[in-house]
Amino acid sequence: MPHELDEVDIGIIQSLQEDGRKSFRQISRELDISTPTIQARYQRLVNIGLIKSISPIIDSSNLDSDHKEKIETCSCHSDGHHDVSLESGMSVKLKCDFCKGPVGQKPHVYKFANFERFFCCNTCKTQYKEKNNGRIQSLIEKAREEN
Repeated sequence: MPHELDEVDIGIIQSLQEDGRKSFRQISRELDISTPTIQARYQRLVNIGLIKSISPIIDSSNLDSDHKEKIETCSCHSDGHHDVSLESGMSVKLKCDFCKGPVGQKPHVYKFANFERFFCCNTCKTQYKEKNNGRIQSLIEKAREEN
C-alpha cells in the first residue's frame, strides 16, 4: 500500500532541503507541530525509503586551485551538483562574508550563537555586525533558549 504524503511530510522535507542540519525542534517550531510528531514523521519517511540520507553538497569551486586536478566529479545529479572526491590536505578558499573578497592567511572571525563568519579585515567585520545586528541578536537569544 503506498504512503500518501501530507502537508507535514512535505514541510519536513522542504525544511531539511533548506538546511539538513536543522534539529527536530527547529522544524517543529517552523511547522507549529510538536517535536515528537516531527521525529516520528521523519523516521517514517526514512523507513519507507523516501529519505535516504541528509548529505552535504560540496561546492568544488571553493577548493584551492592547487588541488583542482585531483578533484573527481561525476555528473550523475540532474540539478547541476556533483559528487566530489576530497583528500586530506585540500584547502578551501574563504570569501569575506561582507565584501565577498578573498580572505588572507589570518581571517578575522566573528563567532555568535552556533555560527562563524569570516572576514578579510576588521572593517568588513564591523560593518557586517552593524548591518546584521538585529538578526545576530535574535539568533543569540534563540541559542540561549535552546540550551
